[in-house]
Amino acid sequence: AFIVAFVLLLYMVSPLISPKSLKLPGAHVVVTGGSSGIGKCIAIECYKQGAFITLIARDENKLLQTKKEIEKYSVNDKQVVLCISVDVSKDYEQVENVLKQAQEKLGPVDMLVNCAGTSVTGKFEDIEVNSFERLMAVNYLGSVYPSRAVIATMKERRMGRIVFVSSQAGQLGLFGYTAYSPTKFALRGLAEALQMEVKPYNVYITVAYPPDTDTPGFAEESKTKPLETKLISETSSVCQAEQVARVIVKDAIQGNFNSSVGSDGYMLSILTSGMSPVTSITEGLQQVVCMGIFRIIGLFYLGSFDSIVRRCMMQREKSESADKTE
Repeated sequence: AFIVAFVLLLYMVSPLISPKSLKLPGAHVVVTGGSSGIGKCIAIECYKQGAFITLIARDENKLLQTKKEIEKYSVNDKQVVLCISVDVSKDYEQVENVLKQAQEKLGPVDMLVNCAGTSVTGKFEDIEVNSFERLMAVNYLGSVYPSRAVIATMKERRMGRIVFVSSQAGQLGLFGYTAYSPTKFALRGLAEALQMEVKPYNVYITVAYPPDTDTPGFAEESKTKPLETKLISETSSVCQAEQVARVIVKDAIQGNFNSSVGSDGYMLSILTSGMSPVTSITEGLQQVVCMGIFRIIGLFYLGSFDSIVRRCMMQREKSESADKTE
């Protein structure tokens, strides 16, 4: 009876939760952190579908190299790739100005993909305090500033998409990510609150939760990962950036709030759905039906993670006591 009532409720509100797909041919897509990794692959994917691209990143040389790479995938002679070198996390007025310039050249922003981000791993007490501040600036404010700069125009035009690239570490806290995870959790809170504000204006927010992905940033992060973090990460596979980008672009075009990759990502999205918006009756039903069984599976995962941490601690203490007796 409960499920029948739930289906009827969703059916009644379905016109309010099913957005129309955004058409990418001729659309203006802005990608921050677009010079490498997932951001670059998202820009390529959108360009392949006929979009005009504005790439935003700090390194001007990498931007120009990426521009040349993206231009190989053009589908018509009119397409443009615009490059802007700016730090999206430092000065809001500067971010606002460069996005105004981009819109003057390529038209209003139809889709903004906030992909700029960085990571620091380590035990809580070993991470420098300024690293917590830097990560919050880059990973959180670096998404707030560009979004703030385009949202008014999107609401006026009654159309638009904003994507926040979080992480699976933004769905559950893991050993070694005390500086990183909170910044990615913060994006979820921002996205939920913003979606409620802009939904009546036909503007849709997507939060992407990519798993470990084969990118330059991931390779750099792996050099300093604690053993516990490495062992926990090894319980799931590493995805290719192109695969992740295709999923994110597809979900953003369709206006889906959650974007996840693979079976682990699907399970985590169900488990952490909470009060997040749904964009189809099917999605709501899947969350209701699967939540209980996925929680049981999740508890097994958490138990294995705790076991890894405990084993590493015992091995470390054993080796330390051995060093003392020598």
